[in-house]
Amino acid sequence: MKEIDESVADRHRRKMENRKAVQDAEVASKTIEKGLLIVNTGPGKGKSTAAFGLALRMLGHGRTVAVVQFIKGAWDTGERVALEAFGDRVLWHTMGEGFTWDTQDLKRDVAAAERAWEKAKEMMALPDVGLLILDELNIALRYDYLDLETVLADLGARRDDLHVIVTGRNAKPALIEAADMVTEMTLVKHHFKAGVKAQAGIEF
Repeated sequence: MKEIDESVADRHRRKMENRKAVQDAEVASKTIEKGLLIVNTGPGKGKSTAAFGLALRMLGHGRTVAVVQFIKGAWDTGERVALEAFGDRVLWHTMGEGFTWDTQDLKRDVAAAERAWEKAKEMMALPDVGLLILDELNIALRYDYLDLETVLADLGARRDDLHVIVTGRNAKPALIEAADMVTEMTLVKHHFKAGVKAQAGIEF
């Protein structure tokens, strides 16, 4: 074990005591409890992955989680298989028909997004759902498949204790403004650029 001088250890202890006092006071000052609107956006990988991590946390507290996927088609993904092992505590709805460059059909894409939004509203109305993940909703909004003002109004009208996570690149400024928390994933380096294909357990 590294030897530490007693004077250094004492300074560290006093510093941490002061830091703890400040931190404790900061935590104690937060008294509001509410359902959060969370947005995961940006060009980096991990937006949906982070949302599914929160799904596990919510399930760990005994709550029900709902997922509505707006763009992704019926892929067999590891997260879906894992979360559906929780049985009826996970309500999973894949409503997309694949990426826009796959369908190449605007009317079909708009219709799919509208069906997905109706399902999202249905999930928001369920009193047992503690967390609703709206996966790739930002993509549907980016391409104007859905009316942004309608989406914001419906999200704003949800019950007070429901947490909602919206994922996808290019989040609309109005959605960012309405959100309680926004995280932007920054792309620093991606193996895809080096010719590495999508792999099970990493991309899906």
